[in-house]
Parts: sequence; structure tokens; C-alpha cells
Amino acid sequence: MASTRFFALLWLLFASALLSLVNAGGKTHHHDFVIQATPVKRLCKTHNSITVNGQFPGPTLEVNNGDTLVIKITNKARYNVTIHWHGIRQLRSGWADGPEFVTQCPIRPGGSYTYRFTIEGQEGTLWWHAHSSWLRATVYGALIIRPREGESYPFQKPKRETPILLGEWWDANPIDVVRQATRTGAAPNNSNAFTINGQPGDLYNCSSKDTVVVPIEVGETNLLRVINAALNQPLFFKIANHKLTVVSADASYTKPFTTDVLMLGPGQTTDVLITGDQPPARFYIAARAYQSASASFDNTTTTAILQYKSAPCSSTNCAATKPVMPQLPAFNDTATVTAFSRSFRSPRPVEVPTDIDENLFFTIGLGLNRCPTKFNSRRCQGPNGTRFASSMNNVSFVLPSTISILQAFQQRIPGVFTADFPANPPVKFDYTGNVSRSLWQPVPGTKGYRLKYGSRVQIVLQDTNIVTPENHPIHLHGYDFYIVAEGFGNFNPKTDTKKFNLVDPPLRNTVAVPANGWAVIRFVADNPGAWLMHCHLDVHITWGLAMVFLVDNGVGELQTMQPPPEDLPLC
Repeated sequence: MASTRFFALLWLLFASALLSLVNAGGKTHHHDFVIQATPVKRLCKTHNSITVNGQFPGPTLEVNNGDTLVIKITNKARYNVTIHWHGIRQLRSGWADGPEFVTQCPIRPGGSYTYRFTIEGQEGTLWWHAHSSWLRATVYGALIIRPREGESYPFQKPKRETPILLGEWWDANPIDVVRQATRTGAAPNNSNAFTINGQPGDLYNCSSKDTVVVPIEVGETNLLRVINAALNQPLFFKIANHKLTVVSADASYTKPFTTDVLMLGPGQTTDVLITGDQPPARFYIAARAYQSASASFDNTTTTAILQYKSAPCSSTNCAATKPVMPQLPAFNDTATVTAFSRSFRSPRPVEVPTDIDENLFFTIGLGLNRCPTKFNSRRCQGPNGTRFASSMNNVSFVLPSTISILQAFQQRIPGVFTADFPANPPVKFDYTGNVSRSLWQPVPGTKGYRLKYGSRVQIVLQDTNIVTPENHPIHLHGYDFYIVAEGFGNFNPKTDTKKFNLVDPPLRNTVAVPANGWAVIRFVADNPGAWLMHCHLDVHITWGLAMVFLVDNGVGELQTMQPPPEDLPLC
């Protein structure tokens, strides 16, 4: 009896200690986001832009690894809205992921929804943004995840940290821009400016006095958290006369390397250390387009200013001192992009899935749909009277409208989607060569690919030369993945597998698939739910460049999706 009481007491002490560890694991942060129209003046004009809490960009969220976020969204705008927490793994909490009609129905005007999720094992820079129509043109903000309390960065502690959010600005309502393109089937109008932290910079009209200033001092080492929040444009980023040491990307630490230029596809983040090692002065921080497609684009340059606090000018006359301008790469400098992309490595050897259960090959790119004769010419203003489309494996993704895919998947509701997304393109062809016009027209469908829990997955993402090749930033929700290789031309399984890095490949959530090339990613399907994979050029997801992975529950509570929250919006 005594021994029984002893073991019972021992178990009680162990359980109490375990509970204390769990409770000490992180804090809970509560936020209220109000989606609303706010007057925002840029490029000499004022627009009623959709914002969060009246801010553009929206609030920066700062948390630690292990913390929980509880964010109530109240929609006071005239559009449906959802919020996606870009790069958050959402382990078992897919209801908080955010893409409309995939994991939830949108929050209707006057409605509200509370996102609840815990950050587990992630550190670095992520971001949040609207995931409905083109609202993320103005509805976005930084999400900074620092190490757990008491732990430190695996690099020199910076003197200060500064989020740098790169964006795009239309001198119009972005929703009207995409609606017009959808009506006509043509490419949407290009943006009128790029922005840094919401400001175009002093190379644009009516913008000089609001140019963002980033402070630094001689001898300081600071951390810049760079985020590409632009809708449709990969961007080069450079600071005059300063080197950048890359230490993290997509909230995963990297083996540090030094560069003078970054290239970020929309959705990607890169953390860099910068040291104040120049004579005190003012230096431009600049970003402009990397354009890999043969199409029109915004060829302007956005600027901020890196200003030494001991620069020989006062706050009243500094504006008269012209900052030093960096020499940015040419718009089509793919060689620089390739060299930069191939510099990424994990900081130490990692466990890359080797015995592959699901070997998938996805073609990605554009297409053209023939215009039905009942349409008049105003409805078909794409090339030669067609309508633009895009697809994966010739399937142009169509969102449901009456219920979300995740609800239908979890509740086994038929007729919402099919689980027959092809593992390979329906026809093999010279993907990067002269593609037959018979292959230019994709087939619309709401198709998912089903994965057993724990499946080891490899995907070859192959760009195609249909309409035009392009650098596509492909983002996978709910997962990070290893980029084990990338290259140009058609992927060759006999020779290109020799290029695979299975020792220290980078861990990312968004991969920039080279124009007229390919990338290979691997991950383990250990997060049940319905997870969107799509191009983060918003015009391409509008046209259908997306698919959904349907990941089954595993065994036990820790491998099973949580039940839907009571306030999940209805369609």
C-alpha cells in the first residue's frame, strides 16, 4: 500500500512538473483587427483604401517561439475578407490558416472571426495578409517571431531591428483593377509604384517628405527583416555601399552568406545583418522589379534612406543632401537571381526525406482559354481574343462558393471537390521549348491530391513556355519544405537527381521556380488538413495556378485536426 501511495505521489509530482513546463512554454497574445476603409494619400491622390486598424501597412505582431496568438477580426469594410498567417505551420489548426473557400468561408461585411493558433518551432520573420481577392494590396503586416525567452539568436545580437515591407501601390482601387481584368480576360493594369513600409519614396511625385528613414550608427550591426508583400512582382533589393549578411529566410535560419543584392519573390522573407561601416552619410535603400516574363511591368524604383545618426547634417537640412544610389541589377538579370538563390543552405546537416512515398511532377504556368461565341469582344481582351488562364498539370483551379474545402473534407460532404488531382501532367511535352498550341488551354476544376499522414513527398515543379516563361513563387500552406535542387530547361530524372542536395538544403515555405526551369522540394505530410499550394503572384492564383493537398489524420489526438471553432464563418 505504501509503495502504491509512493508511486501515486511520484506520478502526481511528474504530472505537475510536466504541466508547469507546458504552461511556461509561451504567452498568449490577444489582438483586435478591424478591417475598414481609410483615406490613404499616395502619389498626390487620396483613396479610400482597405486597412487594418486604420494603418497601412498594418500592425506588426511580435511574439516568441512557443507563443499563442488570438486575433479577432471584425470586418467593417464592404468586401468579404480573410486573413492568412503566411508561413505559420498551423499544426492541427488549419481552421486558422485563412485562404477563402479553402479553410474557411470569408468574413462577410459586419461579421467577425477569431483566429487562434500556437507558433511551434519557428523563429524569424513571417507576415500576415488578406487572402481574398486583391485585398492584400493594402491589408498586410509583419509577424516577427523571436527565440523563446532566455534563448538567443544563432548570430550576433543586433543593436536594433527594422521590418522592411516591400509592396505595390495602384493609383486606383485594387479590387476594381482585378475585377476589370476578370471581366475582360486580359492582364490587369500594372501598379503605379512600389513601396517600402507603405511609402513610394522620393523618386515618385508627392512622395519625398514621407520617404522612410532607417537609422544606423557607425559600428552598429542591425537586423533588417525584409518581406516582399508585393502582389505580382519579384523584387531586387539593395542598399548603396553596404553588404548584407543573410541569416534567415521564411523563418528558418540559414548558413550565413554575404551579398550586395537580394531577390525576393512575393511571399518570401529574408533577414539580413547590416553593419554601419561607411563614413556617416545617407544611402538609398532601393527595390525594383525582377521581370522574367515577356510582358509589361512596373519599371519604377522605390526608395527608403539608410541614415547615419552622426551624418554631417541636421534634421532640418538633411533633405537637401542627396543620398548615394545603389546600382541595381537589370530588370531581366536572371544570372544574379540564380547565384543568389543557390547561396542558401541550412546552417547544419538536416534530415531530408529520402525514401519517397509520393513522387509528384507538377507543370506550372499560363494558358489561354478560347472565348465562347456568346461573349462579345469586350469580354475577351486577351491575346487574339482569348482569356488568360493559368494552371498546374493543366488543371485551372476553381474555388468553391458554398462551403470551404476543409469543411467538406473533414465532414465528408460530397460534390465540393474531387480528390483526383493528377500526379503528373496528362501529356508529356517539351515543357520549355516550342509548345504546341493544342496544350495551351487548361481544364477548370476543384481538385485536390490526397496524402496519407506521414507520407514523404517529393514534388518537381516545372515551369512551362506556354504564353511566356516566368519565375513563379510557389507557396505551400501548412508546411515548410526543403528545396533540394533547381535548374533550367526540362527536369531530367536520370541526370538532374545527381544535383540533389540531401545534406543541408534550405528550408522554405515559398520557392521561386526559375523561368523556363524547375525546382524540386521535399516534405513530410505530418499536418492534417486541406492545404493550398499556389503561385504567390496574385494575378496567377486569380487565373487558377493552385491546387490543394488533402492530408489525412494520423493516429491519436496529436495527429488529428482540431474540431472547427464555433465562430467559423458561414458562406
